Amino acid sequence: MGLNDTLALGAGTGHGLLLHPGLPAPDTSSAHRRIPGNKGIWVGITCVFVEFAVLFTVYFIARAHFPEAFEAGHTQLSLMAGTAITMLLLTSSLFIALSVNAIRSGDRRTSIAWLIGGLMLALGYPLVKYLEFRWNLAHGIRGDSGIFFTVYYYLTLTHLAHGFWGILGILWVLTRNIVGAYDASEYSGLEALASYWHVTDMIWLIIFSLCYVLV
Repeated sequence: MGLNDTLALGAGTGHGLLLHPGLPAPDTSSAHRRIPGNKGIWVGITCVFVEFAVLFTVYFIARAHFPEAFEAGHTQLSLMAGTAITMLLLTSSLFIALSVNAIRSGDRRTSIAWLIGGLMLALGYPLVKYLEFRWNLAHGIRGDSGIFFTVYYYLTLTHLAHGFWGILGILWVLTRNIVGAYDASEYSGLEALASYWHVTDMIWLIIFSLCYVLV
């Protein structure tokens, strides 16, 4: 390819770019620049970020004023329960991502199968959290047991509430997928769910680090 051909390709992209010989022209179509899901879910995700930003601010203020309580408190929590929840949520999120990938390829049956797997793992979250809270109460760990535990319960219960919303979202999207609402050309609802569930995972990783590991 000569210099003139290179210049012509650059002009053909509409951006006046010089392309290196042998490299494909960049795909600048809107389909590759779009935000996954829909605007509504991202408004909701923004609200979730703001909510937890406030809660994490409270956490750090309390930790700065009562460092000894936080150092002693986190050792009393069940690290096994926190780790189990982490693995359940991350694996569930992976399965939902694989469901999105399958529907993009036009394989609705596989997409449904991955969604069912993601739902089963997601349901393990409230179950483990229930067992953890029972274990806490049996060991005298309540919301009024100290400042650390007050913050811990606020963070984890708020996250659990968002986890329930996510589980309801999985059920809704799974139902729509079964009845054929999604295909390779339209799957924004499934992407919206995946985006929300990934954010839920990310926030849990922060909670796990701050409460169970105390980084």
